[in-house]
Amino acid sequence: MERIKRLLKEAGISDYIVYGYSERTAELFFVKKQLDTRRIKDVEKFNVTVYRTGEKDGKKLRASTDVTVLAEMTDAELLDAFKGAYFAAQFAMNPYYELPDPVTAPLREATGKLAEQAPELSAGEMAKALFAADCEEGAFLNSAEVFVIQKRAHVVSSRGADVSWVEAEVKGEYVVQAKEPEDVEMYRDFAYTELNTDALTAQAKEALMFVRDRARAQKILKSGNYDVILTDENVMMTLWFYGDRSAAHMIYPGYSSWKVGDDVQGETRGERITLTLRALAPYSKEGIPMRDLRLLENGVMCATHGSNRFCRYLGVEPTGDYRKYSCDNPGTMSFAEMKKRPCLWAVTFSGFEMDAFSGHFGGEIRLAYLIENGRMTPVTGGSINGSILEAQKDLVFSTDRYAEIGYDGPYAMLLKNIPVAGTDAEES
Repeated sequence: MERIKRLLKEAGISDYIVYGYSERTAELFFVKKQLDTRRIKDVEKFNVTVYRTGEKDGKKLRASTDVTVLAEMTDAELLDAFKGAYFAAQFAMNPYYELPDPVTAPLREATGKLAEQAPELSAGEMAKALFAADCEEGAFLNSAEVFVIQKRAHVVSSRGADVSWVEAEVKGEYVVQAKEPEDVEMYRDFAYTELNTDALTAQAKEALMFVRDRARAQKILKSGNYDVILTDENVMMTLWFYGDRSAAHMIYPGYSSWKVGDDVQGETRGERITLTLRALAPYSKEGIPMRDLRLLENGVMCATHGSNRFCRYLGVEPTGDYRKYSCDNPGTMSFAEMKKRPCLWAVTFSGFEMDAFSGHFGGEIRLAYLIENGRMTPVTGGSINGSILEAQKDLVFSTDRYAEIGYDGPYAMLLKNIPVAGTDAEES
């Protein structure tokens, strides 16, 4: 870090932010239940943002360019990288803004088993939890990858910021497969900031059930409007619409007209949404102190959030970029009760999308359950194209909860009268 600071000065760069981190990662790769590869990696990288000021028509401008460097690089290589980034910055000038206010603080340690235990031991525990679910008939785990990452981060800036912290996470992905009556595979991923073995086992059990049902799913879904249940990560992606639309980088250029105090949910007959942005680290990569921030309170926008540049443009305090939020609604109906009514429980898609500009959500259905007359039938094919701006009037959240690295909130969400193109539309 000291060498980087010295060479930035030598390159004539007076404004900068350096985000450096060292990672120790344990990686496990499985083919079926057999461990195929294991690896321990130690990586140290530095992301250097160099800033350049300019002027046009009497107005002060600011530009920035990022460059990633390694400790193994020579002084000459570092100097060349910094000069190249500074040169390139002149071609991307924007309205001027101040850099984040300087903060200095001692190292913030992380607590908990995931941060304190050797990563290879944690990776083994999570792998064991994953394969504990692989005991179902008719479906199995085809392959899996598990990664445990322990990171020490350090941010310094030309304005005098100097903060560092430790964080840890476990993440991975796996493929489940069923061969009868149709050979199908389904992909799932996971990520946690704690050694959440029970949650991973439960997720894998559910995935094995889903792929078994996908293998026998029928193409009988008819076009029409349905009450639709979304679950787990599809709930997370849909509700992040409110995070996107309240972000400074959406509001400043006019992509969103929302402002603090607006009732962004409008008139409702269902539940009012309450969301909180959650800080996964004590500081952002720009060195901005991060704290939990209430985003929506009963459908009313409470805050704007985002990186330093766009918050400065809007004249609000920079919050840093968040990677997690919670939906704080306790829910009014159990998931079991939701499934007792006629509806379509949409489980997996070939590519679920939530459009932050239009409010439309959905995708092509890989597996859903058509629930009619108390009977649940696995179906495949067709697609969903709903609008959260319409559906938010009648939302119902489950009392059942779901948590992962980016979300904590209701497991299920019931949306009413959602347009669905069935397999009859595909045939026509």
